Amino acid sequence: MNDSENDIDGIEQALALVNREQPAVPAPGAAPAASPTPADGPAETAARPAPDAPAGHAEAGPTSAPGAHPTATPWAEARAEAGRAGRAVPARPRRAPLVQALGQVLAEPLTALTDLPSFDTSAMDGWAVAGPGPWAYRQGTGILAGRAAPAPLSDGEAVRIATGARVPADTTAVIRSEHAHTDEAKLRLHARREVTPGQDIRPRGQECRTGDRLLPAGSTVTPAVLGLAAAAGYDVLSTIARPTVEVLVLGDELLTEGLPHDGMVRDALGPLLAPWLRALGAEVLDTRCLGDDPQALRKAVLGTEADVVVTTGGTAAGPVDHVHPFLAAAGAELLVDGVDVRPGHPMLLARLAPDTHLVGLPGNPLAAVSGLLTLAEPLLRGLAHRPAPEPYRAPVRDAIPGHPVSTRLVPVTHRTDPRTGVEHSVPLHYNGPAMLRGIAAADGLAVVPPGGARAGDELEILDLPWAEGCFT
Repeated sequence: MNDSENDIDGIEQALALVNREQPAVPAPGAAPAASPTPADGPAETAARPAPDAPAGHAEAGPTSAPGAHPTATPWAEARAEAGRAGRAVPARPRRAPLVQALGQVLAEPLTALTDLPSFDTSAMDGWAVAGPGPWAYRQGTGILAGRAAPAPLSDGEAVRIATGARVPADTTAVIRSEHAHTDEAKLRLHARREVTPGQDIRPRGQECRTGDRLLPAGSTVTPAVLGLAAAAGYDVLSTIARPTVEVLVLGDELLTEGLPHDGMVRDALGPLLAPWLRALGAEVLDTRCLGDDPQALRKAVLGTEADVVVTTGGTAAGPVDHVHPFLAAAGAELLVDGVDVRPGHPMLLARLAPDTHLVGLPGNPLAAVSGLLTLAEPLLRGLAHRPAPEPYRAPVRDAIPGHPVSTRLVPVTHRTDPRTGVEHSVPLHYNGPAMLRGIAAADGLAVVPPGGARAGDELEILDLPWAEGCFT
């Protein structure tokens, strides 16, 4: 490992940087050279992976010289189209009790049903005082939270008060316990510091007034939102239900347990997709392995109750690639038929019915992840009527070779240079379409334009769910 790789901080050399010996990114105006990595050439769409490939089957694809497929949609346009398809489906508001609303989206703005706080309250344990001191007080527990309105105070009076308790009328200030001294012989209270009118009192309506808009429609219901809603007087929320998804894993060569053998490989996408889709805001109804059976595919898709069917494999034009023939026979509308991105360009998006869609992912694992973030994520976001996040960009530490004409999605990890404090994204090795080793160590995918990127270039970064704590 050379010196430039020492700041990978625990990621072993096998998950380290793209080889620094790789060809340089061509200068502006120069003819771009094809990248040597497996994700960049036509080998991405080989008919099948080698027996030891770590996942589902690949699709037979175009075998012509590298370049954009004639029907492929540019990557950014494909994402936009998927988002539009989701938003075109009318929202289905529902009334959800607070305990069931977590992770859903607000169907209408959250407005305050009461002032917060709804009465003047003490911000500290201490003494409520009226007028200038010293103050006379009575022995006893004083005013506790949750009690009815206490008697007003007269000038020169003090009473013990607990945090959150209702402040008596005519109270000048609350003095914290540690800032007060009591003369128990004379039952007099003295302040150790200057008393400012209104100190340590939370006045009624300090946070909001009845009718104030607290959050806009489309906000995700987080634990904090549940707390705010409860404080503002809600028992139920008007939310948009999570889009439902069914996952169909295709491929006769897939094993669901044990070691690969006799030309069979383990299914990596079945275990991967369901939790990832949940992190994207979906409710996953089922994950089923169908093999390469066109009748089983037809029966499963036409019988689904899900809003979205996600298939893996079978999206190209090989002898067992049945997705396109099924969609044609079913009269589906192909919204996206191939995307100009590597890995994963045989992905597709189809409308089966006005409110039902199919996302066809390639069978190779990293290619499927590419399809998941390119088509499934914006579709699900649109169905949930969530606003699109602001694009996030970061400089890359090292040059990344690009495909001559297609966008590349490359696993990266975020790092801070200990010498300069500059944050950057470090490209990871093992980024071929059949590989998961790089993405397992990544916290994002860099969107690399055709021709590649130089060290220091700012690229759009697609954050992965675990980078945002969705799986913790």
